[in-house]
Amino acid sequence: IPDSDKQRVVIVGAGFAGLKLLRKLMGKEFQVVLLDKNNFHQFQPLLYQVATAGLEPSAISFPIRKILQKESDVHFRIAELEKVDPEEKEVVTNIGRLKYDILVLAAGAKTNFFGKKNVERHTLSMKTASDSILIRNTILENFEKALLEPDPENMGKYLNIVLVGGGPTGVELAGALAEMKKYIFPKDYPELDLSMMRIVLFEASSRLLLGMSQKSGEKAYEYLERLGVEVRLNTGVEDYDGSNLTLSDGNILESKTVIWAAGVASSPVEGLAGEVFEKANRISVDRFNRVSGYKDIYAIGDVAFMKTPKYPDGHPQVAQTAIQQAKVLASNLKRINKGKDPKEFEYIDKGSMATIGRNLAVADLPFAKLKGFLAWLLWSFVHLM
Repeated sequence: IPDSDKQRVVIVGAGFAGLKLLRKLMGKEFQVVLLDKNNFHQFQPLLYQVATAGLEPSAISFPIRKILQKESDVHFRIAELEKVDPEEKEVVTNIGRLKYDILVLAAGAKTNFFGKKNVERHTLSMKTASDSILIRNTILENFEKALLEPDPENMGKYLNIVLVGGGPTGVELAGALAEMKKYIFPKDYPELDLSMMRIVLFEASSRLLLGMSQKSGEKAYEYLERLGVEVRLNTGVEDYDGSNLTLSDGNILESKTVIWAAGVASSPVEGLAGEVFEKANRISVDRFNRVSGYKDIYAIGDVAFMKTPKYPDGHPQVAQTAIQQAKVLASNLKRINKGKDPKEFEYIDKGSMATIGRNLAVADLPFAKLKGFLAWLLWSFVHLM
């Protein structure tokens, strides 16, 4: 990266937070360096559509360099962060060291397996397009194996699909798979007895969509039941060996396809003091997204943990939080550069949505709770935008 007389802002992560910050800082005030392990941005809310063959990966992946074509002071490198050296004001990556004036950590979160090593080893997760393609291929491979299974009693383990986690990912994927069972699989696999196929969703808490209203959670449960999904609430997963799923109630379910969507956690950042890490390795920040105890290091998006009177347990780990934090931080960096005081971040909840199937969705808006076709129409419009 060439030296510059401008302040160098190094952004780690090209998700919703990192990319929005980059776009807001592009111009004449800063030299901006973006680091990410991929050279594209992924629209994660639609990964389940890739997993169920509704979309191709290229439809939700966008090349980062395309938005940098006319920018002379913005640089991008494929790199993975290994360590932060606050004393030297450097980041250590797999391609070398890089100086920074301002460091912004926006690397997002990964799947949280809660220390269950067997579960991590044998289940499928869905955080990248590659994960989604693997889910799609695994389902199809297991259906092919079911065709070759001579014992009808053993056929179920290849046909059964289990989802763990009743958040938006689990609910949306369960609905999409139920639609496939109804409309797609009978045409592609006419020789299979699909009445033997079960789609089971396990949720450890007492309801679905904990981040949304009680009404929306109940409606999602109703829609999934209508689509033929078996929803098991208050049921956690203890272990999985690749064939047998051990549940918290002691029961065992046979399945070769288990998709884990039960939570997220951030990767710890080496070089930062241990006391800055909160639950699930989220990084403690102040109201300006500045990492606790550090002057020039910030964290935004899923990786950031900010306590406010409205959100004492931190903000929801969703795209809107990431985008809003990026906008406020970009504005604050420009204000600080001009000798002005930064403004505190205040999250504005614009609502939450989840789609369950064709014309079936739920939406919690600040002014209304929507369901069914109207919610689905709104969901489609927002995602197209």
